[in-house]
Amino acid sequence: MNDTAATDVFGTMLDKAPNAQVSIGCASAFWGDSPAAAAQLLLGHGSLDFLALDLLAEVTMGLLAKRKAAGKSGFIEEFAQRVVAPLLPAIASTRTKIITNAGGLDPIGLKNLIEDLIRKADLSITVAAVVGDNLMDNLASGHLSHLKPFSPTNAKVQDDSDRLPSRLQDVTAANAYLGAFPIVAALDAGADIVVTGRCVDSALVLGPLIHRFGWSPRDFDQLAAGSLIGHILECGTQATGGNFTDGMRSSSSSGAGWSNMGYPIALVSPNGDAHITKLAKTGGCVTRLTVGEQMCYEVLDPANYLLPDVILDLTNVTLTQVDHDLVKVTGARGRPPPNTLKVSLITHGPYVVTSELFLTGYDSRGKALATGNAIIQRVNRLLPRIAQIKEPISAYRLECLGVDGVLGPHARASDDIPHEVVLRITASHPDRRALGVLAMELAPSATSMAPGITGAGSGRPIPTRQLRHISALIPKDTLAPAQVIVGCSSPVKAVFPSTSVSNAVVRTSIPYEPPALSSWDVVAVPLICLAVARSGDKGDNCNIGVLARRSEFYPYLVQALTADVVASHFAHLLEGNVTRYLLPGSSALNFVLTKCLGGGGLSSLRIDRQGKTYGSILVSTCTVPVARNLLPLLSYQHLVNKL
Repeated sequence: MNDTAATDVFGTMLDKAPNAQVSIGCASAFWGDSPAAAAQLLLGHGSLDFLALDLLAEVTMGLLAKRKAAGKSGFIEEFAQRVVAPLLPAIASTRTKIITNAGGLDPIGLKNLIEDLIRKADLSITVAAVVGDNLMDNLASGHLSHLKPFSPTNAKVQDDSDRLPSRLQDVTAANAYLGAFPIVAALDAGADIVVTGRCVDSALVLGPLIHRFGWSPRDFDQLAAGSLIGHILECGTQATGGNFTDGMRSSSSSGAGWSNMGYPIALVSPNGDAHITKLAKTGGCVTRLTVGEQMCYEVLDPANYLLPDVILDLTNVTLTQVDHDLVKVTGARGRPPPNTLKVSLITHGPYVVTSELFLTGYDSRGKALATGNAIIQRVNRLLPRIAQIKEPISAYRLECLGVDGVLGPHARASDDIPHEVVLRITASHPDRRALGVLAMELAPSATSMAPGITGAGSGRPIPTRQLRHISALIPKDTLAPAQVIVGCSSPVKAVFPSTSVSNAVVRTSIPYEPPALSSWDVVAVPLICLAVARSGDKGDNCNIGVLARRSEFYPYLVQALTADVVASHFAHLLEGNVTRYLLPGSSALNFVLTKCLGGGGLSSLRIDRQGKTYGSILVSTCTVPVARNLLPLLSYQHLVNKL
């Protein structure tokens, strides 16, 4: 680590991680995260070795593709202006290395902009760009046929096979998920700031660790450990109490709680062991459960987490609470990487429009649905006459927000229903004019339909072109090596790691054998009393990671929470299937739900197009039988006392 004030900042935390030699933080989880986060870590710590900033997601790639098609930049300009520019003096003085994927569809463009800012500040900072993820030229050269379907589970590969584009003109962006070694090449060449396009999020952390520790492409366990650290850090405060099942705990935490959330820092040892923490006097909390929720977030098969540089096995990772706000992470295992890279494809879809109406009074939900259906029926009656459109609007969704609208059959059975509701109307159609008619017919509902309608005063909604995200695979040997451009130097090639297992130690997972449980004297309790959960999206698929609060509870979760139970619980949202995976090392389960988001983040008509609510739905509406003698150990005792 740097030799400045680290011990003053962390106090005894560094004493609890005596073998740690690298400190790395993450100051961004997505495009739109707080621009103040980087300053918190860079100025508040004063001795960070590396600072990662993750700004890309599947949805983000679509937004950047839309911006670029409109003649705007393909990178995230505000990252340079709002995050980097104010911190250039601190970057120069601390020599903290910055690694970010904010380059989006144009890493060189962002590199050039940052270099302009550096020149204006009269500082000496070297910027590098990683390129090679953009596959549009490859596809134009006839490589479209090289794309293979991507399967989110070990089931038959079929989920996206019918959606792969057959024509290049249907594709607006195509990017391969690169790994960490191009970042390593940039750091080895002396870069202070590394800008990438699409790479796996964890590579933003793994790259610096390889650079510092000298791990080789065959050190699979270390590469797996570094990838896990990156996965935990990549979503910022989701590791430190944000988006946490017990969120009210972090809300009222010391350090001003949610209003001053501490961003995560990893203290990493050469063997890949890590301690996760945050700055003192910041809000949030770092516990086994906050770190565990994030570890399970957006994971498919935890024994086969496919990455460009390694296959990560999470099943026997252990999370240990070493001290207050300090969690040790060990036990990641790695295997040789696959011979393919995942590809993000953005294609055009139909047009879409969304609007909301606010209704009040008795039976507000019933009135809202009647209003929404009447609007759609009226528009379909008008389309042939005023727009000469024969095809009716058939793809639409009406959602009543505020009255358990996303819970489906799990909504509370009570007469005490709130007398107000937000009606969300979303529709898509191949002809933009059809949605223009819908937009015009929304406001008249206030005078011609249900009483107590308001909230449409923000103006008539404008139909926009919908985009679709498709995941695919492409063989590495069909791609040219990535290139690294450091400062004004000539590009340097960064080859893909070999999949050879020569001279490598490869370990296998330890199977879990659950103990036999007695069915005598058991009580069904709310799942939230036994576990926490977090959910996230992968295209049109969602994962729900469930983490037992105590190891004693884990066998009961394994016994009760089967794939069939979860599939039945989400039958109102699920069009595919559910696969269950066990992570016994952390007392966790992972459920992968396929075809459950209405098309995914860019194309779904649902309010929750990214599966953010699924974990909360499961823990708040599902029950699990446990032995009565465990009741005093459960959380949320006010719920237990009602049993």
